[in-house]
Amino acid sequence: MSGTASLLAELPARAFGLVLVFSRIGAAAMMLPGIGEPELPRNVRLGFTLGCTLLLLPAVSPLLPPLPASGWAVAGMVVAEIATGLWLGWMPRLLVQTLPVAGQFVASAIGLASVLQPDPRLGPETTALSRLFSLGAPTLLFASGLYALPLAALAGSYHLVPAGALLPPADSARAATLAVAEAFSLSLRLAAPFLLAGLLWQGGLGLLARLVPNLQVFAASLPGQILLGLVLLALLGAGMFAAWHDQVRAAFSRLPGV
Repeated sequence: MSGTASLLAELPARAFGLVLVFSRIGAAAMMLPGIGEPELPRNVRLGFTLGCTLLLLPAVSPLLPPLPASGWAVAGMVVAEIATGLWLGWMPRLLVQTLPVAGQFVASAIGLASVLQPDPRLGPETTALSRLFSLGAPTLLFASGLYALPLAALAGSYHLVPAGALLPPADSARAATLAVAEAFSLSLRLAAPFLLAGLLWQGGLGLLARLVPNLQVFAASLPGQILLGLVLLALLGAGMFAAWHDQVRAAFSRLPGV
């Protein structure tokens, strides 16, 4: 009887710790690349969150705070954990989105920007090429094993951000600003050959339009622009994905908690 009474006495504290861990992991799971894709069924994400919570709870139990006496304090800690999880999931998500954004640039440069395909992340006016890259990015993450680095950062975050505590505003804002700048720079670098080729192509068309004013330059040049763009994509696509993989691996290795 004494053992049952002791277990019942510890039950609120154990449930509180479970809710804290579940809040951080569940919020991160909504944003993490691969597991947080909108195409993935919700029950799969829920099962992933529950499984990770049960696996991680014994390891982080010594780092969890005691059960507060006030219900408002419990609610505040849960909200803080959700905010921390969203931030930890958003950071790697931002880096992975560089590939679809680069696809947007490439599609505009090679004349495929008029073919639109809805994308849950980038919106309804997304190019088909960007949508293809959006599906290819998580596939490459799972195939290469890169998905493990954000999960390691999530597990190690308890040593950097105590459970139930808010993120430091100044450090979080600085990290977010640097991450956005790095992501946009990576997208531009990935699409740079196509943007340069598109610029030269448009310059040549402008010169041709001046030399032959009666020629419908846009209608006459669009098939050639698309054909040459697809040829260039076939030549540089593998290198583009390899460069993206290397850059994302390096960025993931610098995530807080890894």
